[in-house]
Amino acid sequence: MHDINQKILKMAKKMGFGDIVILSNENERKQVRFANGEITISKEWFERKTEIFVERDKKLAGTTITNYDTHHIENVLKNLYRLTENMEKREDYYGIAEGPFKYEEIEEVYDSKIIDADPVDFIESAINATGLERVAGVLYVDHPKIFLDTSNDVECYDEGTGIEISIRAFKDDLASGHATHSSRVLSKFKPEKAGEKAGMIAKMVESPTTGEAGKYDVIFDPLAMGNLLSMVGMFTSVMAVEAGFSFLLNKLGKKVADGSFTLRDIGNLPNGYGTRKFDDEGVPTRNTKIIENGILKTYLLNYSYSKKYNLENTANAGVAMPRPWNLYVDPGDYSEVEIFDVPRAIYVTNIWYTRFQNYVSGDFSTIPRDGIFLVENGEIKKAIKNIRISDNVLRMLMNVDAIGKHLEQIHWWEAEVPVHVPYIRIRDVGITKATK
Repeated sequence: MHDINQKILKMAKKMGFGDIVILSNENERKQVRFANGEITISKEWFERKTEIFVERDKKLAGTTITNYDTHHIENVLKNLYRLTENMEKREDYYGIAEGPFKYEEIEEVYDSKIIDADPVDFIESAINATGLERVAGVLYVDHPKIFLDTSNDVECYDEGTGIEISIRAFKDDLASGHATHSSRVLSKFKPEKAGEKAGMIAKMVESPTTGEAGKYDVIFDPLAMGNLLSMVGMFTSVMAVEAGFSFLLNKLGKKVADGSFTLRDIGNLPNGYGTRKFDDEGVPTRNTKIIENGILKTYLLNYSYSKKYNLENTANAGVAMPRPWNLYVDPGDYSEVEIFDVPRAIYVTNIWYTRFQNYVSGDFSTIPRDGIFLVENGEIKKAIKNIRISDNVLRMLMNVDAIGKHLEQIHWWEAEVPVHVPYIRIRDVGITKATK
């Protein structure tokens, strides 16, 4: 793939482009689905694509290709050249990062044992741990490779592995529990933990009744909080802010969360599902405090935006826009028992259909699913159903009341950005009745 990248790079230079980024991705993926306690589908496939970013006289363009025929590549580059002819200059564009760079090895991101492992054994372990007959879900095994070449003397390569499971257990039609588990190395993959938790939640649900609207303290399970923060993480990109799709607009240096709350992006996190050696410009990934003790310290930046805002480059360049790699909530001082020790609260184990009514203000709603429970004096009193969380992200972050000690890695289709997060309790969350 480096040979292909270099061919595209040379052709682009010859056409007169200035800054050029060629990023190729390959992935060997296995998927195993299961339902009613049995495997239903098993398949493997190979993915390959190349993302192209070009600049000419501060006019920017990009595309993605999967056809590597020389004639096709030439036509694609010619089309990009014609496209830039009709563009306005981006006067606030300051180029791409200057290489070469040195990269440190990151622990727990590659394990050849994952590639050769039999997914069936893990699925059976997870299903058995639920203690229930009706179990469904999916397991993925990934073997990604990344090849990056740029016009600024960057040529680098990264390889990883990953295995993850999403499992849902049913006691009956109204009683379900959901859990996920992800790891980059086989020694830390414990699918039975996901199965045990999914089964435990489902078994706790007894004759759920419709919840009452009002303001409640809400205890967010790591799965529920991870789903929400994964979406929030995309709004930390400076491009989302400038496009008017972020509640963090004009908030740099200001308080946006409770003082106990610190949110990082850690691109070089060991065993992080989004961990990489370098960003899409070749800059070595790093540990970045986005929100520190409640204060917004930075947006996620690439080289050009770091120059524009006079901030340190956070090494979050994407070919299209800066993006997070692994979001990480600093652990707090609370045990799970202490998190639940409140006079009255709602425990939310999972959410879906998260929608923003206003991106800039942060108004949103989301629907709790699977086990939802009313908590009184530290004990789960009953299961409830048919409620919706209708609130504001900034207000909720300001009302963070307790942060757990133990983090879980959350990554699945509802949490595209991996999030390492504990149980979190938030005061006075708006609860409305869900409509059918």
